[in-house]
Amino acid sequence: MYAQVQCNELKQALEDQAIDVQHVGSTAVPDLPAKPIIDIAVGLQDEADVSEAIARLENMSYLYRGDTGESGGYLFVKETSPDIRSIHLHAVDYDGRQWRNYLLFRDTLRQDTVLRQQYANLKQSLARRFLHDREQYTNSKHAFIQSVLNRDD
Repeated sequence: MYAQVQCNELKQALEDQAIDVQHVGSTAVPDLPAKPIIDIAVGLQDEADVSEAIARLENMSYLYRGDTGESGGYLFVKETSPDIRSIHLHAVDYDGRQWRNYLLFRDTLRQDTVLRQQYANLKQSLARRFLHDREQYTNSKHAFIQSVLNRDD
């Protein structure tokens, strides 16, 4: 519910900059273990003024963390208190490869219970292994994510 409220608020605030806003990531997949951080993908218009989008998001208390390119687009975080993140927001080109990958991965895990369980097992194993190394935890999920995205190729 909280994620949907955030998505709706973002759609209103970004009206002419974004075509769509979607809840993605593990919290968007029922029965998948997840950190209490919501991932949101914002699909930007082709002609979006990125500096205008950044200003609007900063007015909503999102902190701009830069252009992460193919690793997540324009990255923003929202914190409940310093260094306690509640939302990761990825602003990417609508219908670009990153946008399609966010939705494909989420929707595949929602529909495929076997893959969802495999991903859950991987996440739990990596969480134990990289308890204090978020970057290595994230990087270690990459091969699994790519295998899901490339299933139909």
